[in-house]
Amino acid sequence: MTHIVLLRQIPVVAFLMFITTAASSAPARTELSQQAADILDKRCVVCHGCYDAPCQLKLEAREGLERGASKDKVYDGGRLVTAQMTRLFDDGFTERQWRKKGFFSVLDRDVPEAGLMHKMLALKQTHPLPSTGPLPEEFDFSLNRKQSCSKQSEFDDYANAFPFGGMPYGLPGLPNHEQQILLKWLETGAPAVALTPLSRPVKERLDKWESFLNGDSKKEQLMSRYVYEHLFLAGLYLVEEDVPIWFRLVRSQTPPGQSIDIIATRRPYDSPGSAKFYYRLQRMPKTILDKRHMPYRFDEGRMTWYRELFLDKSYEVTQLPDWSVAIASNPFKAFRDIPVKSRYRFLLEEAQFSIMNFIKGPVCRGQIALSVIDDHFWVVFVDPDSRQPELDSDFLATESDNLRLPTARTGTPIDLLAWRRYSKAQKRYSQAQAEYLQAELDEEQRNLDMDDLWDGDGSNENASLTIFRHFDTASVVKGMVGNTPKTAWVLNYPLMERIHYLLVAGFDVYGGVSHQLESRLYMDFLRMEGENNFLLFLPPEKRTELRNYWYRDARRSSLEHVFQSSKVYRRPTDIDYKTDQPKQELLQRLQERIHGAKAEPYTYRDANLARLENHIGQHNSFMPEVSFINIFDAETDLAYTILRNSGYSNIAQLFLDDLRRLPAEDSLTVAKGFIGAYPNTFLQVNTRQLSQFVDDVIALKSTGDYQRLLDNYGVHRNSPWFWRASDKFQTMYQSTTPENVGLFDYNRYQSR
Repeated sequence: MTHIVLLRQIPVVAFLMFITTAASSAPARTELSQQAADILDKRCVVCHGCYDAPCQLKLEAREGLERGASKDKVYDGGRLVTAQMTRLFDDGFTERQWRKKGFFSVLDRDVPEAGLMHKMLALKQTHPLPSTGPLPEEFDFSLNRKQSCSKQSEFDDYANAFPFGGMPYGLPGLPNHEQQILLKWLETGAPAVALTPLSRPVKERLDKWESFLNGDSKKEQLMSRYVYEHLFLAGLYLVEEDVPIWFRLVRSQTPPGQSIDIIATRRPYDSPGSAKFYYRLQRMPKTILDKRHMPYRFDEGRMTWYRELFLDKSYEVTQLPDWSVAIASNPFKAFRDIPVKSRYRFLLEEAQFSIMNFIKGPVCRGQIALSVIDDHFWVVFVDPDSRQPELDSDFLATESDNLRLPTARTGTPIDLLAWRRYSKAQKRYSQAQAEYLQAELDEEQRNLDMDDLWDGDGSNENASLTIFRHFDTASVVKGMVGNTPKTAWVLNYPLMERIHYLLVAGFDVYGGVSHQLESRLYMDFLRMEGENNFLLFLPPEKRTELRNYWYRDARRSSLEHVFQSSKVYRRPTDIDYKTDQPKQELLQRLQERIHGAKAEPYTYRDANLARLENHIGQHNSFMPEVSFINIFDAETDLAYTILRNSGYSNIAQLFLDDLRRLPAEDSLTVAKGFIGAYPNTFLQVNTRQLSQFVDDVIALKSTGDYQRLLDNYGVHRNSPWFWRASDKFQTMYQSTTPENVGLFDYNRYQSR
């Protein structure tokens, strides 16, 4: 036990901390180690990170290298029962523990040259990819591709079957000097770069935060539980001389000042199994992956705000909520003592982060989960000072049973039998919500208007968001980016809270298919609720017409949301519309009214790029979901993102996407800078070629046309200059706001 605890206390480093025993100290920083670290980040971590790392070989931290690889997949949409959990830093702490879970080594301490990692690098050098033409047929980059996760003893068979399967897989080999550095590093025992110790000021701030989060009073304990359940995925950071130092919030059996002893539970609201536990800040890797990166700053101002928000308010906590599933999985029961407005403000103040948990959390990889949202839509929020049912604590307490969320109880398909109960409860809540709002507006003798929507208090850029779906991944950014979208959501406190507990706190990436289906089906309700909230701000005579357009060819049950049969749905709005296009007019007026809605960081001023956005049609269907384009000349060197927004007749069905696809409605969004963690292709266009490039995109009529477009402007997987282009885009991204960015992932990069 002592050995495990010691391992748990060791800070995570960026892939290179080489630990021989629990008591050994980190090796001294060496030039070789630092050079190897830089190469590993740029060439290996860009594919081997997070849950979807091939063969579960996660290389963003040294513990991942020590853990090794596995033949089991984390993402398996067809499994019927819950799988064993293999979370790095949570579900295993020693090589022996990981070997028992089926992981095998990629290193060889006795003969380093015989190690799997060394052999994979050497295989690529002896069998480089052809530099022109298509890749060999053996390559499959599809989402559910079969993976060949060979052990060291199986390598010869693998090399014979897949001679071009060396590492980096499906990409050019490393430049010779980088290859030699990595091989030498492996042959000398993979020495590590030591983690820089925390300075005294940072250590003092760390101690202050841990003390703050472990207060003795019931009010302090309830606050900390609420904060933990909403920040457990966050990249928390303290700052030293403008450099972020990364941590995560965990539960530990040991108090501040002692080694962290992780309490690993399936969900953050599961019982910690101990009468006394502590919230701790565990230091995290320096290698940041953009696809999972959710930065959240911990500073003095944040702590003061928490104190004002949760502790200085006049309310009492006489009894802490228990850990039973019925209570712990329902935030409207567990945290009913905390004022609703305090909870809403907590979510609203960092709304991008709050929604990003759903976008970048474990649910982020999976077509079933993300097919529940449109490819491009805007989100605004109910004003926290308005008088609406969602901000009435008594109303929410009364409706707390109806607000309960699907929770996996057996981890088997039998859980789906409870689905009708959740559906009926959601319908009862929606009816009560509509009746309350109708009565409230009657009492005030008014109708909804733009004052009911949050404007960001004149300074907060989280007041409007844009969400992009990229087939099986998604992105969320501040402001209203792109042309006016097909749909929009208005979110309130219960919606934000339910999204979090459905798709973040309550979502189990290791769960069976029934859990994933329940989550997807319930999210249908939440999406429709957000859309209906938006419709209430439009003229009554336009609401049904627009709803029917959003849900063309959908089942009738998808259209029978309770709002459509309520009085409030037929109630007029106090917004004075001037045009016969109220949706566009409302969104444009909100863009002028809401702080940060114009999304200046993503706004470009180029007539040629504007032509791409303004040409809607089937030609756009040949473009990939996410393209990074570098436009340059002797004086200009700029990066943009081109996003494809796929058209559908509706998104209210689980499967058969192809039958509902409407390529003629496909559009493109162009943004300055970078949106999306998984680029599908790199494009390089000289400024003098830009007009022709746009003409070529608009003229696309076939996959052959698109292939010629790539041949003229694209960077193929086997292009000899692929890594130079990659380094350039990564450098341009890293130069923006360092605390907000991370490495791109190339698992979805197109083959041709």
